Amino acid sequence: MPRDKSLSHVRVNKAIMEEFLEKGYEAASIRSIGARAGMTSAGLYRHYADKEAMFEGMVSPLVDEMKSWLKNHTSKKYDLVDSNPTGEQLFGESFIDLIRNVILPRRQEFILLMTCSAGTKYENFIHDLTNENQKEFLDALKFLKKKGYKVKTVSEEELHFLLSAYLTACFEPIIHDYNEKQIDKYLNLIQEFFMPGWLRIMGIE
Repeated sequence: MPRDKSLSHVRVNKAIMEEFLEKGYEAASIRSIGARAGMTSAGLYRHYADKEAMFEGMVSPLVDEMKSWLKNHTSKKYDLVDSNPTGEQLFGESFIDLIRNVILPRRQEFILLMTCSAGTKYENFIHDLTNENQKEFLDALKFLKKKGYKVKTVSEEELHFLLSAYLTACFEPIIHDYNEKQIDKYLNLIQEFFMPGWLRIMGIE
């Protein structure tokens, strides 16, 4: 966590972001970050304990916000099931909304997370996120089955493959730095392509 909340911290964060985006985590250096921020390496340590803490400071707010959104999203879906919703109602809010409302406002941090995190605990972010969502999805399928939905049988391996393909497709337009109009177009395309399949798996007409 950052140690210093002063105005100079804004300059430090800007230097850190520029360095990591340009070089990636592993090639980035404290000395170079200090030069970008106009201070010594010792000065940087008043803000962050080390390079790892610097990267964490750049991406953890986004990751925390994503996890919070997903938790709230899941809770809302469980609450809807008892009202016998249609597929359109149940998926009125989807993962696409996470991208539009959470990720796009933090676009730079997301690109950093996805493309510059080798050497950090985030380097397998899509794989880890897939595993987390896989468990949630399997639990949801069991819940729906108990509620009388005609849930399709899908193995953990099959679900992992599908979720990984879905998340990768959703993230690609951002990683490739498309403009907002292009991103919106491709997110709609992804939604139209994947959603019928998800509904069939979950036994929702």
